Amino acid sequence: MSQIKIAVVVGSLRKASFNHQLAIALAKLAPADFAFEHVRIDDLPLYNQDDDASPVESVKRLKAAVKSAQGLLFVTPEYNRSIPGVLKNAIDHASRPYGQSVWGGKPAGVIGVSVGAIGTSLAQQHLRNVLAYLDVPTLGQPEAFVQAKEGLFGPDGSIANEDSKQFLQGWVDRYVAWVRKLAA
Repeated sequence: MSQIKIAVVVGSLRKASFNHQLAIALAKLAPADFAFEHVRIDDLPLYNQDDDASPVESVKRLKAAVKSAQGLLFVTPEYNRSIPGVLKNAIDHASRPYGQSVWGGKPAGVIGVSVGAIGTSLAQQHLRNVLAYLDVPTLGQPEAFVQAKEGLFGPDGSIANEDSKQFLQGWVDRYVAWVRKLAA
């Protein structure tokens, strides 16, 4: 059985990031033939079109990781009702120079977790708008706006709350089917 490589882009740099924890927990719910590889974005310079002709190594690494993946998983917090700047910066780097985007056509899942009651709903919508322009088909349903409550994550990094685990398993199952359908 061949592996389906998923490039995971987490929009939070915080060491104890709920979104990083969620990305790890989601991978534990996926089938064995899915390999989740976290893409590093913390060392990217701010995007500057003047650098398109000679990108630094961190940009080359980002583009190579995305290009080699069959699917994408974006796990984003919500900052000021939108996506974090570091996530937008990574998206911009991998979409440039114009006409040489590595994002296009790759099936994606968009999800996030926040302490707020509406989770990351607005950030996810903004991210979907950006991805639509970049020709990244995103899983539309089910939407998942996860609230970070005490007991969501277990000590082993998995989803500890049974209701949340059942809901997120359903989301992962749909995401897996989406990637299999579009990456075939």
